[in-house]
Amino acid sequence: MYTSVLLNVESTILDFWHLLKPRIMYLVVFTAVAGMIAAPGSIHPFLALISLICIALGSGSAGAINMWYDRDIDLLMERTKNRPIPSGRVSAESALEFGITLGVLSVFIMAIAVNYVSAVLLAISILFYVFVYTIGLKRRTPQNIVIGGAAGAFPPMIGWAVVTDSVSWASCILFLIIFMWTPPHFWALSLNSSKDYVKASIPMFNIIHGPEKTRKHILIYSVLLVLTSLLPALFLKKPLLYLSMAMIEGCVFIWYAISIIRLKSHSSQKKMFSYSISYLFSLFASIIFCSIDLF
Repeated sequence: MYTSVLLNVESTILDFWHLLKPRIMYLVVFTAVAGMIAAPGSIHPFLALISLICIALGSGSAGAINMWYDRDIDLLMERTKNRPIPSGRVSAESALEFGITLGVLSVFIMAIAVNYVSAVLLAISILFYVFVYTIGLKRRTPQNIVIGGAAGAFPPMIGWAVVTDSVSWASCILFLIIFMWTPPHFWALSLNSSKDYVKASIPMFNIIHGPEKTRKHILIYSVLLVLTSLLPALFLKKPLLYLSMAMIEGCVFIWYAISIIRLKSHSSQKKMFSYSISYLFSLFASIIFCSIDLF
């Protein structure tokens, strides 16, 4: 019986953990770290840790509330029907309470322990994801992920503000990189999930405008992304090294974008989606590396 209770507790903890969308959270925290390290100045390691915990909790808060609101359409889609709420493992009320609590705590602790600028940016990112993207755009316009993608672009800007207590043109460039990255990343996924989106009546770009136009727009945004990704060279400590790294990573990104136009296959779109995740990690790792004086 004792073992059974432990297993139930472990299962419940895992279900609430999945509400936080941990894979997104890892990327959010990593880009926030890049913002902190790229920013001029320094911060006590303990405050940096507190800040990253707050950013992670804020990301998880938005994810949980998103799952609460989307529980009806998640039930219809193969990709999401086994999430904690549609599968019945977590009640909708518990998920909403959990998400709101995490959001309030994350912003409050950030304001008290770190600074108000980073707390305000964190609050804006949560509210934007919930109210602008999830409630306002996702079910209404094929531009949902283009505009709504701004919510996921805040973390490096927040990380920068944690150190500097300000927003600068440099942190806006980091924001813009993720903003440009989101459409090709998500459209590559949506091309392979068309049946799900039709079933759930979500007007994704490829559903409204067709796969051919979507692939062309993926290429357009990919080129814009790569051009934008070169701009951090203006403020990093090793600009030439960064430029070479960003150009190599970016050329591979564009190659994948071209390949989905040329091949028009499920496999090429899946590879594009997978590489887009690796690309963002790699690019922000390059930003971190070129911000540190190792030699």
